[in-house]
Amino acid sequence: MTAADLYNIYKEHPLISTDTRKIIPGSLFFALKGDKFDANTFAEQAIAAGAAYAIIDNPQYQKGDQYVLVDDVLSALQDLARYHRRQLTIPVIGLTGTNGKTTTKELINAVLSQHFNTYATQGNLNNHIGVPLTILSINASHEAAVIEMGANHQKEIELLCTISQPSHGLITNVGKAHLEGFGGVEGVKKGKGELYDYLKASGGITFVNSDSADLMAMQHARSLKNVTFYGSIDLDNLVSGQLIENSPYLTLQWTNNATGESYEVKSQLTGAYNLDNILAAICIGAYFKLSTDEINAGISEYQPNNNRSQIARTATNTLICDYYNANPSSMAVAIENLGKIEAKHKVLVLGDMFEMGQESAAEHAAIIKKAMETPVDERIFIGAEFAAQKPEVGSRKPAAIFYTTAEEAIAGLKANPIRNATVLIKGSRGMALERLVELF
Repeated sequence: MTAADLYNIYKEHPLISTDTRKIIPGSLFFALKGDKFDANTFAEQAIAAGAAYAIIDNPQYQKGDQYVLVDDVLSALQDLARYHRRQLTIPVIGLTGTNGKTTTKELINAVLSQHFNTYATQGNLNNHIGVPLTILSINASHEAAVIEMGANHQKEIELLCTISQPSHGLITNVGKAHLEGFGGVEGVKKGKGELYDYLKASGGITFVNSDSADLMAMQHARSLKNVTFYGSIDLDNLVSGQLIENSPYLTLQWTNNATGESYEVKSQLTGAYNLDNILAAICIGAYFKLSTDEINAGISEYQPNNNRSQIARTATNTLICDYYNANPSSMAVAIENLGKIEAKHKVLVLGDMFEMGQESAAEHAAIIKKAMETPVDERIFIGAEFAAQKPEVGSRKPAAIFYTTAEEAIAGLKANPIRNATVLIKGSRGMALERLVELF
């Protein structure tokens, strides 16, 4: 069956299901394979639950006209998304980067939604399955789309670009993440730079942070055309901006250099590192000719709820919840930010960083050193990688506490509770540091 044939079915049933536990009546069920399951075996169950058709790639499970046999279900899903994308004439903004992807995506969506009916990546659907599902969720009512693309190895962004076919795009930054898969920081630059390669080849519009030496070098090396800049002070930027408050929420002043007019906006985000993410959203709003009021409303009304730069106040503490993920780059700027925040008692709670490969020991040691040098009152490290790099402290009162597991940390925090403090909780998703929140 060709993508065009499958598209004719999709037009009649434009809802996609991939989980028999969440079947949408009248949807197309794609029987994707996982590491530990083959969803072909659930095709009959999907039909029984109300799916209009089941897309399968094993003829053994074809039991009637509602079973559509293809060579490979994943490829069929991706090809269907490509076909659907080619029917769309709206702006599609694709973004990737080491840090800040999801926050930037949410900010861009918040701004553009003030003027357009916008569809944006839901949750973490930013991979080879999530991106096609996102594209296939865009319908005729939508006027713009924001597509987040994640990667942990070379050629992944290239693949996702062939599916999402962005007309506009940006890389938030490049840094130390997924070093094992990318093969080091230069590998990260090459992998993320696949978005720039696509935009150059397709004649798309690229938004570039002029404050980033890496991004400026990457766009210059490709001789990118159709570039719109944003950043702190450069007058070549469409939008420039600076922080004027970080206590702990960010307030910034920004200037539309096309008009020379400046404005102030207060956000509900913490972390000085989020200035770049906010400016990216403002720049894109200005590029698409949104009014100042629309842009500022998008920024000020956005409230994070995804454990990224999220403030939570308990009866006794102020928490900076940033434990959705972590890598050396994001960890370093989060530590720096806590050091700069005005607070009477500041505490770092840091969990292991995953996917560091051969660099793991050195990177965890570097983060410990960074934390020790930052002006905070208490430092708590959790995980085997951090514990393995525990420095010698001699007979002095320890400057930090190390727990090998989260369970040990929970017991320790119950025995020695932290009160009246501003606490940063950050670690890789696999550490599940959300388990600690109720202890504060």
